[in-house]
Amino acid sequence: MITRAAITLSLWLSLLLTAWPPHAHAGDDDQRKIVVADPQFGEVLFYFYQEDYFPAIVRLLAAKKQQQFVNHSAEAELLLGGLYLSYGHHLRAAEIFEELLADNVNPEIRDRTWFFLAKIWQQRGYLNESKTALANIEGELPSSMEAERQMLKAQLHIASGEHDAAIALLTNWTDKTEWASYARFNLGVAMVRSGQVNAAAQILDDLGRLDPYNEELSSLRDKANLALGYAYLQDGQPLAAKRPLQRVRLKGPFSNKALLGVGWADAEVDDYGRALVPWMELRNRNLLDSAVQESMLAIPYAMAKLDSISQAADHYLNAIEAFYEETSRLDKTIGLIESGLLFDEFLADGERGSTGWYWRLENLPQRLESRYLYHLLATHEFQEGLKNYRDLRYLSANLDEWQGKISVYRNMLDTRELAYEVRLPQVNNSLGAADIDAMVQRKLEFDAHLNSIEQSGDALALATKQEFDLWGEIVSLEQNPLLEANIPEAVEVRDKVRLLKGVLQWHLEKDFKSRLWKIRRNLRQTGEALVVTQRSRRQVDESMRDEPLLFASFNQRVDGLSPRIELIKARVDRALGHQLAFLQRIAVHELQAQKQRLDAYTVQARFALAAIYDLSATAGVATQ
Repeated sequence: MITRAAITLSLWLSLLLTAWPPHAHAGDDDQRKIVVADPQFGEVLFYFYQEDYFPAIVRLLAAKKQQQFVNHSAEAELLLGGLYLSYGHHLRAAEIFEELLADNVNPEIRDRTWFFLAKIWQQRGYLNESKTALANIEGELPSSMEAERQMLKAQLHIASGEHDAAIALLTNWTDKTEWASYARFNLGVAMVRSGQVNAAAQILDDLGRLDPYNEELSSLRDKANLALGYAYLQDGQPLAAKRPLQRVRLKGPFSNKALLGVGWADAEVDDYGRALVPWMELRNRNLLDSAVQESMLAIPYAMAKLDSISQAADHYLNAIEAFYEETSRLDKTIGLIESGLLFDEFLADGERGSTGWYWRLENLPQRLESRYLYHLLATHEFQEGLKNYRDLRYLSANLDEWQGKISVYRNMLDTRELAYEVRLPQVNNSLGAADIDAMVQRKLEFDAHLNSIEQSGDALALATKQEFDLWGEIVSLEQNPLLEANIPEAVEVRDKVRLLKGVLQWHLEKDFKSRLWKIRRNLRQTGEALVVTQRSRRQVDESMRDEPLLFASFNQRVDGLSPRIELIKARVDRALGHQLAFLQRIAVHELQAQKQRLDAYTVQARFALAAIYDLSATAGVATQ
């Protein structure tokens, strides 16, 4: 069966995915590739898809407050509305969706969001608001949603008692999907409620004969047959009622009421022997079902009609005893509910698991009293209340966990502060040893010296050590007095020295501009490094000035966390108490109603038994 959670989740995802721009297509299935541009939004989605909705809300609100959603602000708001809705905050969720609708959004997204709002209001019982939301849909939704939209509109008409409007809408139903079956069923129900039993009979009869291909349609078929059978019974057509009632599955959820109806159909035509067949079958079923309880009175009633007085009396006695035992068990269950223990056992397993709208109670506690709550758990009101109670318990446990982490934050802060105090002298010594101003002055002197070299064209000033040493040796040779002699050997040496000097000077002058550019580049990089160093020094100075203030601020925040958590914890505990009282009130009211029904059946059984005894006594006197 399609659950409300699955429908809501798929609808929400369709809204969210449509809101994102299509970046690419992933193959033939035309799936959209979702690119998360804000890391914080990706983190929120991670927790969301893990079904950890509370951490997702916490991180979403924190990122929103810090304005970290640059690229996904609208999607974040839509997600926040869905998460609020999962915790039952439908009013806040509706406000968010309506705020989104106030902006200039895509018409398709606008219509889908109004449809989503209509579903929210209808599920929460705000019928007029749901109608208004549906009326705001301007275009046509995708096929599956459009069918559900028309179905929702028809359900709102039926819930408001506007049966003629529902009939007019459902009569013109053109959709061919499985929604068509639901449309026909609702059309039949609307006709029955408006008194058009014969017109509804054909519709419900056709629906009761369909060939279902899943459990959901099988249940719908049984429901249609049951509705048609009881409509015939109320209209005084017992023979016609038997046919649809006998089509209801014996193992289905509606079999008890169908068996009871079949028996009453036979009893209406005074065929009490045949009526006993389905009623005796009911007798062996779960006594908690009202149909089974009624059958325990119907059986002796039929036997009395068949003049089986003693057997009728025995069955009445058995019914009285069974009703008394059930009443005692109900009293015990009511006491257990009023103590609050049963609800704690409800939530004992998986306390830290999924929370919010999509949570479902999988198993009841292993207690005899738990069987009385099956029908109660099927009601929307109790399910919502139980989810709210569980969420409050989760919040309370989460606050306790946060309270325990405060000491961890305190230790972390103390450790950081101690490390700062230990490293501060070392940093001061390092900063004192680094004379940045002197480095800047030296860099300026280098610049001036290099400019002087460039202006003078002094190539020797840019020579390497090896070249400079070689130049010195050549100059020494030139100044040697022996080379001044006017002899062939001295002339030859002087020529060689001049040649060496000329070659060296040529190389120096040839590389002068290249060496000048490299040195200027190195000086420029040095200047940039000095600028970065000066900036870093200023940042270090600012950090040294601000760090004590930052520690003081952190200390104040950590010290203020505990009172705030205690205050919130007190509010949660009060809400938890109110919610528990609300659940207890619902459960006790339901069990009291069961008790009242049993008491009424018991009174009927006692009166019938007394009548049998009077009849027996009268017959005995007449015999004498």
